[in-house]
Order: sequence, then C-alpha cells, then structure tokens
Amino acid sequence: MTDTAVRIDGNTLRLPGGVAVRFVRTLRLPETGTHPLPPGLGEFPVRRVSDFPDTVPAAWRARGGVMLPVYLREAMWLSFAGTARPAALQVGVGKVCAVSGEPWSDRLSQRPQNYLVLPRQPWLDGINSGKGTVRQFVAVPLGLGATVEGQVTGEEVWGGVQLQSFQLSEEALAEYHRQERLRRERLGRERMRSRRSAGSFGAALPMAAAAPGAAPAAMGLGVGGSMRQEVYEDDRPLRDWAETPAGRVFVHLVTPPQWQRITGEAPPPSPVDRAAYTRAGLPWYDYYDQDARDLAPTDTLEAVKPVGDWLGDDLEPWQQPSPGQVVPLKDAAGEPVEDGDW
Repeated sequence: MTDTAVRIDGNTLRLPGGVAVRFVRTLRLPETGTHPLPPGLGEFPVRRVSDFPDTVPAAWRARGGVMLPVYLREAMWLSFAGTARPAALQVGVGKVCAVSGEPWSDRLSQRPQNYLVLPRQPWLDGINSGKGTVRQFVAVPLGLGATVEGQVTGEEVWGGVQLQSFQLSEEALAEYHRQERLRRERLGRERMRSRRSAGSFGAALPMAAAAPGAAPAAMGLGVGGSMRQEVYEDDRPLRDWAETPAGRVFVHLVTPPQWQRITGEAPPPSPVDRAAYTRAGLPWYDYYDQDARDLAPTDTLEAVKPVGDWLGDDLEPWQQPSPGQVVPLKDAAGEPVEDGDW
C-alpha cells in the first residue's frame, strides 16, 4: 500500500516521493530593478493545524495542513530537497499556480507547464513572471487585492500556499532505475551549496479537503522585487508522471499576533534590515544550470503588480551588493588557471 501522508519533520514538510520543502526567511528586495538571489536567514517555524483544535479557526481545521507565522511584507522562498529520484511539485499561491498562473488543478499540464521538476529545481523564490527571472514572494493580508490570487482571479478566498506532489509512473520509474547510474550526475545528485540552506519522518498531517466558501486565511502572497532565477522546463513527456497526486498540503500564513494566540509560542523576531546585511559584506547569490532550459512566463503572471502598489512605497533602505558579494552556485564559471610551458 502506498503511503500518501504528508509529514512534518521539524520545520520541514515531507511529501510522498521523498520531496522535502522548507519555508525560508529572506531579505525583501526593492520593487524596482533585477537583483541577485537573497540569502536564507533561517526557517519559518511550521506547526500542524490539528495540534491546536481549540484555537485555530474552524475553516482551518476543515482544510487541515500546517501554519507558519509571517510579518506584513516579509519575503520568503521555498527550498526543495530530499528527492532521490525525479518528482513533480505543484506550488499554488491562493490556488493560483505560481509557475503558470492558471487555476489550481489536480492534474499536471505542460501547456502551460504547471509544476516544478525536482531535484533539478532547488528552490523557488517567487512567481514565474519574466524571462530568467521571478518576482519575490511577499506576505500581505487578504482583502486589499494585492495578492497574486486577488490580481489573477479577482477574489481573495483561499490565501496561503498549496503544495501537491506527483511521482513517476510505474513505467517511467522502471526506466529511471535502469538508467539511474548514468543519470545520477545530471538529475539525482545536485546539491545546494553554501547558500541558502538548514532523517527521520515526523507526524503525519491530516489531508482534509478544502471547504468551499469557508473563511479565508489571514494572509496570502503577493509579489515584490525581481531576481535572477530560472524556472526549469520539464524535459520528460507528460506520460512519465502519475495521473493523480501522491500527496498534498495546505499551508496557512498567520500574522505574528495570531500565531501567539493560537500556539502560545512567541513569533520569530522581525526580519533583518537588508542594507545592514549588505554593509556587513555578507553574500548574495547567483545560480545557473547550463543543462536546463528556462520555462517561459505566461502573460497572466507577467501582469501581476508588486505589493507596493497597494501598501505604498517600500521605505526600507537598500544598498547594492558589490560584485564580490554575489556568490555563483552550481555551474559557476570559476577562476581561470593559466597554463605555461611543460
């Protein structure tokens, strides 16, 4: 019997197929210009909704899943790991696909592609809104129209983040095992390096179905600044993937005061000042995979406006990192080595 449970291990969500997802705090980018990848500044704490039946809203109990605390206009990125073999992962923001801009679906699609391929995609910092770029995930309250959900659908009903994993079909999995030794370098053993980073499986999460018309979550995701990051195109035919998801989970975004009322825990401290981070000489990042092809953005996501259009100008100071502060990852060119006479 296949285990379809999503489990929580510390602050990591583990979906069937070996997919591990962490929610990482980061520096919020300015809403103008295009920037390198910001650093990881620790994980968001993640708790099961079912552990707090007396203090969470009834609609959240119906949806199940997990919750995490996030400040107004705080930025985050999603880190992916743990996949020993290829998996497909759908990421929704308010039930709008962060890759295609299409409505949430229980099926994979390639026209347009509505999923990420792991382990090739090591992280996702925002919606796929430009050629070789994404616009950063930034938390905003529902009701203003600033979320991706509000701008794409005209309504703010769901909020939060939705994750759904798919495994290879039986035929594709058999082929993968036959070629695993040859494919390992290209697909199976890519590792995140000094960026951005932090066993056993934890408690299983209830997979309750979403309740239509239920009260919305407190927060959703809008977008902030643009950064250089590719969303990779799947090089497999769609038939290589299972037709139904292996697991899914709803992630509720909670304001810090609400977090403390529900869990009794103090929320994390407010986000780090980005200018102070850069002045200290700490690193920013660049990531490039020369063997992968960037997925073109859709008109829907290109049209999404930053949260500053609703909340006002971003007044947090900004200091441009020096070239030496931007650390290349994966297929970095490296430093040339001179040759001479032998």
